[in-house]
Amino acid sequence: MTTATAKPTGLEGVTAGDTTICQVEQTSLIYRGFEIADLAANATFEEVAYLLIEGDKPSEAQLDAFKAELVAERAIPTEVTDWLRTGVPTLKAGTAVPMDVLRTAVGILGHMDAQCQEVSHDANIAKAKRLTAKIPTVIGHMQRVLEGHEPVDPATGGDPTLSHAANLLYQMTGERPTPEAEKVMDVSLILYAEHDFNASTFASRVIAGTLSDMHGAVTGAIAALKGPLHGGANEAAMDMLSEMRSDIGPDNDDAKIEAWMQEAFASKRKLMGFGHRVYKNGDHRAGILHALGRKAAEARGTEFAKLFGLGEKVQSIMLAQKNIHPNVDFPCGMTYFTMGIPVPQYTPIFVASRITGWAAHIIEQHDNNRLIRPRASYSGPALRKWNG
Repeated sequence: MTTATAKPTGLEGVTAGDTTICQVEQTSLIYRGFEIADLAANATFEEVAYLLIEGDKPSEAQLDAFKAELVAERAIPTEVTDWLRTGVPTLKAGTAVPMDVLRTAVGILGHMDAQCQEVSHDANIAKAKRLTAKIPTVIGHMQRVLEGHEPVDPATGGDPTLSHAANLLYQMTGERPTPEAEKVMDVSLILYAEHDFNASTFASRVIAGTLSDMHGAVTGAIAALKGPLHGGANEAAMDMLSEMRSDIGPDNDDAKIEAWMQEAFASKRKLMGFGHRVYKNGDHRAGILHALGRKAAEARGTEFAKLFGLGEKVQSIMLAQKNIHPNVDFPCGMTYFTMGIPVPQYTPIFVASRITGWAAHIIEQHDNNRLIRPRASYSGPALRKWNG
């Protein structure tokens, strides 16, 4: 007698291909041979972006040239800024969210890129740099228009003297960030930059595998990242914590937190920012960002420190009662809130980081391409006749 073999759902446990870009294991996350804690402690986002896009750690001269290229490409066409003014009413009407607007803006950038239709290695490298430079500007302009302000330094895409992370914050707020805020943003961008065949990256590779262009593959990746089970989890985690704060009051009372969590468990509510398809013993990125965010919160004052205190109690209950660890999205939500970033922009900022990983995978796919075409296991009705 034969026994049926359980089929993996969501391709869980299935190895879908080879890559030289990233290795995800239970105990480590490695970008092209460098472990994530090492990168977070010792590298800048620009260095990590070069590592992913160009393929190796940059020399000082290579890094200087790369940074200059990014700065030179920060400004976006006036046509894109004009469209952002058109798109903002859809945000206010609730028919779109910032990720939708960003996705469309990247599509328009493709229309205006002279190399859009090329899939050669050199063209892809050039487009990767342009997208890495311009996506933060799109986010910044979008937020400024949403708040009724003029975009910051549209002719230059911000302040050319600022780092990538600092300029992202500057374009969103109109204020140059403190060194502490710059550091937190820089590390968060490093942590989010790459994660092997996650949903959005795999989507980008499937699109690239048809020999579609980089801008098209990136717009597909943005659509995948929008979902609350992927990139949108950081927004959902912060929304959940805001709801908890409203329900239990400002004092972080242990009994009220416990009661709220038990009600969530009883109703089988999905608590966002917890669990991971790969990391069953904890996402080590979460601890890195939590420590930085907690320090920033303590510097800002009691209200923000209490938010992290609430988050830590929620983490403790989840671990003790469900044996589920937080993923990087949980501390990200609290950290970005502490920095004053509007919640709907959390996932677009994720794009400003992950564009480097997506680009690396699109380049790798195009350089050694084979159409990605898996088979399906049919479970529908048995063969039947239309006129039977």
